Order: sequence, then C-alpha cells, then structure tokens
Amino acid sequence: MQKTPFLRSIRTANAGSSIFQWLASFFILLAWLSSADNLSAQTASISNSPAELVKRYLTLDYKGARLDALSVEAVASYTDWSEEPTWGQVIIVKSFVVAENHRQWDVVDQLEVVIPVTFHTLGSVYLEAASFHQDVKTEEVRFRLKAVNNRWKIIEPMIPPHVGQKRMMNVVREAWVKETDQTKRERLESLRDELRKAP
Repeated sequence: MQKTPFLRSIRTANAGSSIFQWLASFFILLAWLSSADNLSAQTASISNSPAELVKRYLTLDYKGARLDALSVEAVASYTDWSEEPTWGQVIIVKSFVVAENHRQWDVVDQLEVVIPVTFHTLGSVYLEAASFHQDVKTEEVRFRLKAVNNRWKIIEPMIPPHVGQKRMMNVVREAWVKETDQTKRERLESLRDELRKAP
C-alpha cells in the first residue's frame, strides 16, 4: 500500500510523537481557553451579580493566570483594558473576600458599581531581584465595574498580580529548574525558602 505524503511526513518526524504531542497540547489549550471564555461570558452577563465576575477574575489571578502570556487571555475578557504592563512585582495572597452583598457596594447607577475586596497579603515578590519582602497585612481594594455591551467589565483598578503562596512557590520552582546560571539558581532557591517560611 502506498503511503500518502502526509503519512510519510509523520513517520519521518520520529513516528510523529513530538508533532502529535504538540498538537494535543495545542488543542487542549484551545479547549481550555474556549471553555474559560464561555464561562467568562456567562459570569459577566449583566443578569448576574457583578460580584461573581470579580470573584472569578480574582480566583484566576490567585492561581497565577496573569503570570503567563498564554493564560493571561483567560482573564482578559473580565477587564476593560486591552493589555497589562509587564509587572515587576507580584503580591502574595493568603486569601481574599469579595463583598457579595449589594449593601456593601457603592452603586453609582444600574450600570456601574464599586465592589470592595479584602485581601490578606503576606508580602511581595520582586521578579527582577528574585526577592521576597514580607509585609503581612489586610488591605481593601475597590473594584469599579461597568456594563459594556450587556456584560460586566472591571474598569479599574489595574493592580499587580495577586497570587497564592503555593502557586508562587511552584512558579519559582519551575524557574529554578529552567535556570542554568548557578548564581540565579541560588537566588531562586533562597526565594522559594522565604516564601515557604511566610506565615
């Protein structure tokens, strides 16, 4: 039986395993982004509480979605800005609470609200220096949302990523594995230890 050029090219590429792995990863990523976008569309509908959108956005942020160029698309649909700056600082968060009761909000009108969120933070990681500055505190951030094309959108503030402690430790570990410079590896290892010891 004669093989088609397509089948021959697959055989040439080491039985196609690397191509198939790449394609499988690509389609899984597309499916994840698509489902995240569908969920975003449902959550953001003005028939739903705007607090649900804030909670979903911050949950993704807590899991590190804004740290990676591929996953940042998952949170982009929740905001009214087209792109974010490259952040040099990441806030390490122990937990957060979104005010779900509308009596706790500032209601500007039917299409604009301000929702307070309380963060319990452990400090900040400064990416350039690979350092952790511990600063345990409770802070309140007020998220302003507007209805844009029948969907809630966060219009301000644009704050640095607020990432969970364990997720940030995993990010640092991944960077340590990829790093070849011994001095930088030691700095990353030290950062991971500091994060682990944070209360």
